Amino acid sequence: MPKGSLNVSLKGADDIFSTEESRQEEQREQVQQIPIGELFPFKNHPFKVLDDDSMSDTVESVKQYGVLAPLIARPRPEGGYEIISGHRRQHAAELAGLETLPVIVRDMSDDAAVILMVDSNLQREHILPSERAFAYKMKLDAIKNQGVRSDLTSPQVASKFRSDDEVAKGQGISGDTVRRFIRLTNLIPELLDMVDNKTVSFNPAVELSYLSPEQQQEVIRAMDDTQNFPSVSQAKRIKKLAQDGTFTTETVVAIMGEAKKDELDKVVIKNDTLKKYFPRSYTPKQMEDTIIKLLEQWQKKHQRSEER
Repeated sequence: MPKGSLNVSLKGADDIFSTEESRQEEQREQVQQIPIGELFPFKNHPFKVLDDDSMSDTVESVKQYGVLAPLIARPRPEGGYEIISGHRRQHAAELAGLETLPVIVRDMSDDAAVILMVDSNLQREHILPSERAFAYKMKLDAIKNQGVRSDLTSPQVASKFRSDDEVAKGQGISGDTVRRFIRLTNLIPELLDMVDNKTVSFNPAVELSYLSPEQQQEVIRAMDDTQNFPSVSQAKRIKKLAQDGTFTTETVVAIMGEAKKDELDKVVIKNDTLKKYFPRSYTPKQMEDTIIKLLEQWQKKHQRSEER
């Protein structure tokens, strides 16, 4: 097999790779073969391990090549080992029927383990908003527990240090974005699921996170009643009602029932409706072109009838 194709397959198998610094550290540490039954998930692990197509690909790669990148785990007081990095690899290995896994065992404090767990998982390509929200919160709490960094010796520098900016460092985002993601952890599960499946957009969800759980339930009922989902401006108005103490079911339904500006400016026809009238092989662009041609023909016919 060509060397290049082998590298692609191995990347899919391990799914997560360490940073260069971590890889150098791993070379100095001994890799142990640990029975799979002695490995346990990280407490309150915020990242979901799904049996999706990606996992199926990883399982097949593990069957063919094994697990090449060692997991990182720490000893548990009650016995066994808590996985810090490698939950997907562990699950894929379990599905593939492996009995042992290569593991680097490290003695780590709770806060250090949380930071490494979050950082290693944030390298994944696809991360749900809920996963990112709880991961950022866990890392923020761990950094706060550790206190201000020891390398910030200058009082002027130390005074400007913010834990949320430290969480954002290396992620290509700002501390404010971290704070907004963490706001999502205040959403009730039903609303958070809507954010994950993109039914409710991120920015409106941040505004709704300031509502009480009971008020969030009322918003969900209003969405059901009106068959609408909140825009940013609507969510901000609902948030203000809650802050002013004027939040009622009737006012929320009234706000959610308003037609949004973008809805007034466009006509939407669902794909399922259109597909009934076109061959299965037609692409959306072909359907659009055909519709425009038919409308042009209809317009010409309508104009001729008016001229008579």
